[in-house]
Amino acid sequence: MEKKIMLGNEAFARGAFEAGVRVVSSYPGTPSTEITETAAGYEEMYVEWAPNEKVATEVAVGASIGGARALSCMKHVGLNVAADPFFTAAYTGVTGGLVLLVADDNGCHSSQNEQDSRYHGRGAGVPVLEPANAQECKDFMKFAYEMSEQYDTPVLIRSNTRVSHSRGIVTVEERQEHEVKPYKKNIPKYVAMPAMAKKLHIAQEKRLNQIQEDSKEYAINKMEINDKKIGIITSGICYQYVKEALPEASVLKMGIINPLPKALIEEFAAQVEEVYVIEEGNPFFEEQIRAMGLPAKGKDMFTIQGEYSANMIRKAFTGKEPEHAPAQEAAGRPPLMCAGCPHRGLFYILAKLKKTVLGDIGCYTLASLPPTSAMDACLCMGASITMAHGFEKARGKDAAKDTVAVLGDSTFFHSGITGLVNMKYNQSAGTVIILDNRITGMTGHQDNPSTGKNAKGEPAPAIDIAGIARACGVEHIVEVDPFDLPAVEKAVKEETAREELSVIITKRPCALIVKQPNIPHLVTDACKNCRKCMDIGCPAIEIAEGRPVIIAESCVGCGLCKDVCPFDAIKEEVK
Repeated sequence: MEKKIMLGNEAFARGAFEAGVRVVSSYPGTPSTEITETAAGYEEMYVEWAPNEKVATEVAVGASIGGARALSCMKHVGLNVAADPFFTAAYTGVTGGLVLLVADDNGCHSSQNEQDSRYHGRGAGVPVLEPANAQECKDFMKFAYEMSEQYDTPVLIRSNTRVSHSRGIVTVEERQEHEVKPYKKNIPKYVAMPAMAKKLHIAQEKRLNQIQEDSKEYAINKMEINDKKIGIITSGICYQYVKEALPEASVLKMGIINPLPKALIEEFAAQVEEVYVIEEGNPFFEEQIRAMGLPAKGKDMFTIQGEYSANMIRKAFTGKEPEHAPAQEAAGRPPLMCAGCPHRGLFYILAKLKKTVLGDIGCYTLASLPPTSAMDACLCMGASITMAHGFEKARGKDAAKDTVAVLGDSTFFHSGITGLVNMKYNQSAGTVIILDNRITGMTGHQDNPSTGKNAKGEPAPAIDIAGIARACGVEHIVEVDPFDLPAVEKAVKEETAREELSVIITKRPCALIVKQPNIPHLVTDACKNCRKCMDIGCPAIEIAEGRPVIIAESCVGCGLCKDVCPFDAIKEEVK
């Protein structure tokens, strides 16, 4: 055994490796992405990026039925996409151990909501584990596979941004191989049709009750009896905050958070004078503990929004402000698309033409911010196409001439294809714009079905987006370079004017994976200070002493600013 410093996500992957996992199928989503990226580095495991979380979960279920230990990782909103197979797999159970890893995003660092995935675990009726540090990330993953096979159930591990993205010392061990179990035909277990599902539901409830009865003895739970005036029940990252803020308090740290270890909670409550529940998000623990007849306090002292901290907890119990507060807050920095981003040209044109833009999840969502303010709505993965269709059906075909749906290449494969089928089938006249930047950008450059590489970086078939659109029945398909502004404007005008469905594909690689010319530009004396160059929202262009200037260290030489300048006042800087 040796010790290594690891991200929580790296430790999760290490735990899967040591547990003998054979199949990993996931869709990238911050803060879960690094688990699958790390897993891809282990030759002993088959690792893939699936088009979406539903597919990934179904692949993992299939591998489990086939007798192998399997894992699927996703962020919290991805669990919504995976809910269909997840809820039914909770009935059918497993052959090889099956674990789903979901990473919540308290504080909305990179997500559209603060969804609390504990409710999914409770609703599905599966055990849920929650680690508090990197070592536990590895250990809980291994425990989850033993639990899965012992109780014949999928297991959900819940992480969050701070656990996944903080580092800690982890003791690594050797991989324990688990042979693929022989496949045995078992129709009553794995065919979830009504007559069988009724019996499976009874079996599911029985095993969940057994888990709750056994949970008092689980080593992943931890009771620390200190000062008995205050007893705090908590889990995950909140345990770390509690230990820093209130080191003398008695603490019950729950490793299993569904079903709650009722007997252990009652034993702990009997030893302290007052019980407090500290949990980020909704009062998931608190409401259940109160239902046990225990007078727990919690959300009357804390918020359901955002993240907690040691300072917040300390102040709630002592009224004291932190002794070493920062002298001043760091200056705010609004999020912007990168210098040289291929999406910038398209949204400049859409803003210029005053189109209504139904958008989607990705880097390009930032186009909703000034100066372009060129995105009107963003709901969830793939919803751009279906929202645009609904918008047209509500307002009539004339509305389609001023409306476009915009989504990325990875998002199109994730959940856009069915929306495009729906538009064609139900005779929409809308225009769909697919931003093909050759990568899954916002989650950190993972490959997808169009990039020509798989999760391990090996060559893979590149699925043709235009070919898929054509197969869906779309007759009018235009491919254009988003930095060719005249061509983009022409394509948008012509395709939105049609009386039938059309698709525009903007094709240019992400600026961070394919180098731009790297010849910086400068603003010359011909500048009339019209500030049209500011309309593109490039972070390399600033106003200094009342006039636009280009920051050479930030400029990547894409030349978009030069193209929008009406006075030819921007030139390449020749040294």
